[in-house]
Amino acid sequence: MVSGFGKSLIAAAALAVAMSSGAQAQDKLRVIVFPGMSNLAQFAAEAQGYYKKRNLTVELINTPNSTELRRGLAEGRYDIAHGGVDNAVAQVENDKTDLFVFMGGNSGLNSLFVQPEITSYDQLRGKVMAVDSPNTAFALLLYKMLDVKGIKRKEYEVKGVGATHLRLQAMLKDKTLAAGMLSPPGSIQAARAGLKDFGSAVSVIGPYQSDAGWVLRKWGKANADTLTRYIQANVEGIRWALNPANRAALTTIVAQRLKLPPDVVAESLKIADAQKGFAVDSRFDMQGFRNVLQLRADMLGTWGGKPPAPDKYLDLSYYDRALKGL
Repeated sequence: MVSGFGKSLIAAAALAVAMSSGAQAQDKLRVIVFPGMSNLAQFAAEAQGYYKKRNLTVELINTPNSTELRRGLAEGRYDIAHGGVDNAVAQVENDKTDLFVFMGGNSGLNSLFVQPEITSYDQLRGKVMAVDSPNTAFALLLYKMLDVKGIKRKEYEVKGVGATHLRLQAMLKDKTLAAGMLSPPGSIQAARAGLKDFGSAVSVIGPYQSDAGWVLRKWGKANADTLTRYIQANVEGIRWALNPANRAALTTIVAQRLKLPPDVVAESLKIADAQKGFAVDSRFDMQGFRNVLQLRADMLGTWGGKPPAPDKYLDLSYYDRALKGL
């Protein structure tokens, strides 16, 4: 016969096993990302064992375009999404997806590239621009850059061709695609192939919150501890990646992950350094995000030109908890 005290011990042990099993079930994460330099934190966290240290197995899945990223997250095929944060805004506004952004990342390091024969913004009138998705993220950056330079949205066409590497391939293959937003390493490859750099996006529009992480709200609430540990691993990852002492090792890791020559990676990292493109500890840039919202209001006429408060899309409490636990 088991005593009352013994029954309590058995119950506690059973609860611990159940909790452990539940946690284990959530330890394997499917994370969808755009392939490129924006994933330094994830590459470093995996290579340096920061995920493993926190009992996480993270599968990074490259998306061909923003549509798959948004749709896959909404349908539950992926647990976490990283990409241009404007995609999260679009999910909320257009698809009515209940989600929240939990951390920042970088400014996108985007520059406007054009075909070699183009020498001025005026020559872009009547041309076709290569974008990912016409109504989100870097397409809006392109529209704003052209608008600031006097080229209005009705004066050119756009063609959706996919993520940065696909835009680069499309512009090199199809010379009727006059311009597109590109970021490292694509921008390095573009310059070497003869495309012309018309300058960085942030030099024209100011601070910009590009890549960020977001999840479905119900998933975040159900997996709060897992999400917190994931953030901690990524913060440690970006700390390691931004440490100059680790530059040679980081270059090797990124070159292997992206199947790129080391010199292309090294040049890409120098651009990131020059632009201070990666946020310390992957902090969220609130002013940059306000600019993201204002871009959507200006270029698409959303919200009657007056964007809502950023809090509508954010829950940074997970990030705050993660940082305090490091």
